[in-house]
Amino acid sequence: SYQSWIKPMRLIGQNGSAVRTGVPTRFMREWIQAHYQDRLSELLDGRGLTGGLDVVIHQEHAASGRAETKPAEVRKEDAAPAGPVNGTGIGNGPHADDIGAPLDQRYTFDRFVVGKPNEFAYAAARRVAEAEVVPFNPLFLYGGVGLGKTHLMHAIAWHLRKTRPDRSVIYLSAEKFMYRFVRALREHNTVDFKEQFRSVDVLMVDDVQFISGKESTQEEFFHTFNALVDQGRQIVISADKSPNDLEGMEERLISRLNCGLVADIHATTYELRLGILQAKGEQMGVEVPLKVMEFLAHKITSNVRELEGALNRVVAHHQLVGRDITLETSQDVLHDLLKASERRVTIEEIQKRVSTHFNIRVSDMHSARRARSVARPRQVAMYLSKQLTSRSLPEIGRKFGGRDHTTVMHAVKKVEELRELDSSFNEDVELLRRMLEG
Repeated sequence: SYQSWIKPMRLIGQNGSAVRTGVPTRFMREWIQAHYQDRLSELLDGRGLTGGLDVVIHQEHAASGRAETKPAEVRKEDAAPAGPVNGTGIGNGPHADDIGAPLDQRYTFDRFVVGKPNEFAYAAARRVAEAEVVPFNPLFLYGGVGLGKTHLMHAIAWHLRKTRPDRSVIYLSAEKFMYRFVRALREHNTVDFKEQFRSVDVLMVDDVQFISGKESTQEEFFHTFNALVDQGRQIVISADKSPNDLEGMEERLISRLNCGLVADIHATTYELRLGILQAKGEQMGVEVPLKVMEFLAHKITSNVRELEGALNRVVAHHQLVGRDITLETSQDVLHDLLKASERRVTIEEIQKRVSTHFNIRVSDMHSARRARSVARPRQVAMYLSKQLTSRSLPEIGRKFGGRDHTTVMHAVKKVEELRELDSSFNEDVELLRRMLEG
C-alpha cells in the first residue's frame, strides 16, 4: 500500500496549518481520500498541522508520473475517420487509445436499421449516448450473434466523440480486458491497470460472457464496475445471453449486471431483414432488384452479418463478372450459403443432444471436470460443433466454459482417432450427427 499510494505523493506546499500534496491522477486522489486521508490528517495533527490534508491532481507531477510509466499518447481527432480507427479514447482519458479496441466507422446510429426486434435496444443506446447524466447503469445489451449489439456500442462511442469530445470513453471486448489484467498481474503493474479502467467516463465491454468461469478476472471486473458506478460513470455491456443465463458468472456480478437496464435484441423479422438489405444497397450505390432482396430476406434468416455478406457476394459477382443481378444468378452465387441455411444447428443444441445421449448434465459441458465420463462427451460435442456449425475454434471454445482454441483442436483430433479405433464409439458419433442434421 505504501509503494502504491503513499510513495507517489509529492509535497506541493503549506497554507497556514494545512498541507497540500499532489498526485498524478484523479483515481489516485479519490482512493487516497477514501482510504488514507483521515489517518494522514491525524498524523499531521500530531505535528501541529491542524488544517488537515489537501490532495490535488498536480499537473507537473502528473506529467512526470506518466513519463515514468510511458503510456501511449492521447490523440484528439476532430471528425470521424474514413475507416476503422484505434483511438477510442475521447477527450483527455487516461491513455484510452492504448487500451481500447478499434471503432468501425460504418457502425453509427444513422446506419442502424430499426425494427420491432431491436427498437428497444436502439432507444436505450441513444438515450445513453445523448443523456447529460447517467440514465441507467449499466446498460446491458444481449442477443444472438450478428444482431447488432456491437453496432450499437460503436454508435454510442461515435456519438460521444462528436458531441462530447471532453469525455473519456473506452470500448473493448471482455477478452481484451482479461488479457490486459493478466498482463498487469504478470508485470506487477496492477495500479496502472486500475487507473486506466477506473478513470474513464464511459466503459463499454463487449461479449462479457467470455469471462465466465474466470474467477480472478471476474473479481477485478466486479471492483472496476463498482468503482465506476460509485463515481457516477456510465457502463455499457453486451453478451449473448441475459445476465441470469450467463453460466459460470458469479452471483454478485450477475446482480450488478441486472441492476441497470437489460435490453434484448431479438432475432430479425422478414420486414427488418428486407429493410437492412435496402439500406445496404443504397449505401453500396447499386440497384438490386426487389425480387432478389425479397428472396434473400426469406432465405438468409440466421443473422445480419450473413445477410449483408450474401448481398456483398451478389453485388461483387455483378461488378467483377459483369452479369446482371437476377434471381437466378443470385441463387447460383449463393448456392453453398443457401444449402447451409436449410438446417442451422447451434452449439447449444449440440451440447443438449450430446448431454442427453451420454446421460450427463448440460452444465458439465462448461465445467472444469476432467473425469472421462464427462470429458469424452464434451470432446464429442466440440467435434460436432466444428463439423456442423460455421463457428471458429475460439468461438467454440468460449461456448465450452471459456476454453481456448487448442483445447478444441485436441478434442477434434481425439474424436477422429477414436472413430477410427472404436466402432461402437463411431456409431454413437454418427447417430448424433444424423439426429442433429435431422
